[in-house]
Amino acid sequence: MIRFYRICGLSVSCDFRYGLMTSRGEKYLCDGGNPDISIDYSGEAMDRLHRIAPHLSDEECELVYTAEQFYNKLLNFDGFMLHSSAVEVDGRAYLFSAPSGTGKSTHTKLWLDKFGKRAQIINDDKPAIRIEKDGIFAYGTPWSGKDDLSVNEGFPVAGICVLERSSENFITPMDEGQAIFSILNQTLRPSDPAAMSKLLELLDGVMKNIRVWKMGCNISPEAADMAYEVMRPQP
Repeated sequence: MIRFYRICGLSVSCDFRYGLMTSRGEKYLCDGGNPDISIDYSGEAMDRLHRIAPHLSDEECELVYTAEQFYNKLLNFDGFMLHSSAVEVDGRAYLFSAPSGTGKSTHTKLWLDKFGKRAQIINDDKPAIRIEKDGIFAYGTPWSGKDDLSVNEGFPVAGICVLERSSENFITPMDEGQAIFSILNQTLRPSDPAAMSKLLELLDGVMKNIRVWKMGCNISPEAADMAYEVMRPQP
């Protein structure tokens, strides 16, 4: 059954058929209307995913397929996905991006420990970034990590950080070329040339307005202290 969702400030219609995405979509449900984005169910696409990745369950295939559909179409609304853990503190979003297993979620957990009720996870795996007339915002989506940590809200982005493991804590600004390359490695790159051109245009817009940092960190509370003091808006 087709249902309507409010995701990233947009009306989205989708026919989730399995429990995983049906459950995750509950907090995003909204009244019907003319959708901005329609995600069509495709048995053929699901079968293709099963052939490519036979270890995935039907529920997992639906998550992968619908995420790809949504984020590809989000480009038409000046948005894209960044594989990252996004945390909100005092109304601002901080995104920590890195390959799986590097420690994104571990680091943002330090922020929750540090800030308590002042902080929340926006999305722990695939937040969306949209360029809007009022600024650049990070949004929660139902395509989140294994623990389904996400909120149906958007917050202005204070900074983006590319993480790497290190025994010592450090943080340094990245130049625009390095930053775009790092983000391209952690987003969904469309095969269509026009869509790829649109993605690069959006990345350029983000780079001109949001500072991107490279950070090496351990799992000490001092890592969160350092990141926040450097990345937070300065008075």
